[in-house]
Amino acid sequence: MEIVIRTTAEAAAELTASVIAREIRGNPHLVLGLATGRTMEAVYRILVRKHREERLDFAEVTTFNLDEYVGVPREHPGSYRYYMNEHLFGRVNIESARTFLPNGMASDIPTECRQYESRIRNRGGVNLQLLGIGRSGHIGFNEPLSALRSRTREKPLTPKTIEQNSPMFGGPDQMPRWAITMGVGTILESHRCILLATGAEKAEIIAKAVEGPITSMISATALQLHPHCTVVVDEAAASHLEQTDYYRWVFENERDWADFR
Repeated sequence: MEIVIRTTAEAAAELTASVIAREIRGNPHLVLGLATGRTMEAVYRILVRKHREERLDFAEVTTFNLDEYVGVPREHPGSYRYYMNEHLFGRVNIESARTFLPNGMASDIPTECRQYESRIRNRGGVNLQLLGIGRSGHIGFNEPLSALRSRTREKPLTPKTIEQNSPMFGGPDQMPRWAITMGVGTILESHRCILLATGAEKAEIIAKAVEGPITSMISATALQLHPHCTVVVDEAAASHLEQTDYYRWVFENERDWADFR
């Protein structure tokens, strides 16, 4: 696991978007895993800018999102399909047929989950998986006690997640209670992961995820097992980490990061 600390949230998002852009330019047929949430909005805004100003080409890219709410139609402003269309898909030259999210309106959710796994597998797996982290330490909607070998499945949401995400639905009473999510095992099979977290409210959980023991109570700790995972944070989110001097030294001396310093 690599830890990269940037001075501001915008700088952290810029670095994350630049890594994604470099991967797309290096492999125009990239299979890209995507995440949602407020933290990701800056990343997508920068990618849209790179598409418009630097001709970043999404024409042959295939995307798989981590998750989607159960029982929420794609046209609903709270759905993740709606989010992705608004923040990225509708603003770059990606084919809609190449953008995949779980279908939370499927009549047979277990079959939909198995088919989602098959779609990923049939495209050779995810080359680069973008991740955020919830305040309970979940990646995707892998809430506490998610098995570290879990696959795409339906998952009940915790009260903390419901409270955190409910503004998009007008309050907790209107918030969905279930979601389809890639499993922890599915995420760990991606060729590379990059997790972005910013803000002081993420500092405690980032420290647990990066420097704490691996536990199913915090699914993000499983990323310690991934052979090529980068965690990008701003100074605020890094404030509880104990080894910041070491992380900064590695970034400054690692050849893979020469283009980003």
